[in-house]
Amino acid sequence: MRSQLITPEGMEKLKEELDHLWRVERPDITNKVNWAASLGDRSENADYHYNKKRLRQIDSRVLYLRKCIDDFKVISYHPSQDGKVSFGAWVEIENDKGMYKRLRIVGYEELIGNPDYISMDSPMAKALLDKKVGDEAIVKTPVAEFVWKIRKIEYGKS
Repeated sequence: MRSQLITPEGMEKLKEELDHLWRVERPDITNKVNWAASLGDRSENADYHYNKKRLRQIDSRVLYLRKCIDDFKVISYHPSQDGKVSFGAWVEIENDKGMYKRLRIVGYEELIGNPDYISMDSPMAKALLDKKVGDEAIVKTPVAEFVWKIRKIEYGKS
């Protein structure tokens, strides 16, 4: 089961997407459906079928976003998090081969379009949580184990 946590920035993006879908896209597509329906025979009307399908997609996403907004718990930065890896942290790590990564631990709904974000439910995030600078995190995957050393922990910086 996935964690129902989200950063304040992530929640804001969900609210913006919901608002855009509901106030901009849905009325536009509804008008297109009505226009296409007014042309008569709908059985061979590609505009009608395409826009009806898009309307169903929008409605489905709107329902999903409303549920997320109601169910997700927003986790804001708190000074007690300083010095250790927690939800919302930017973590700089290095492996024994000198490979560096900079990652942010977030909720699953925030991952799309953010290549430096990892889900807090991922093996990497689970290994990093509660660690401090200088600690080693052993990431266990079905393929192998990987060791990463924590170099830096930051909050609130993108």
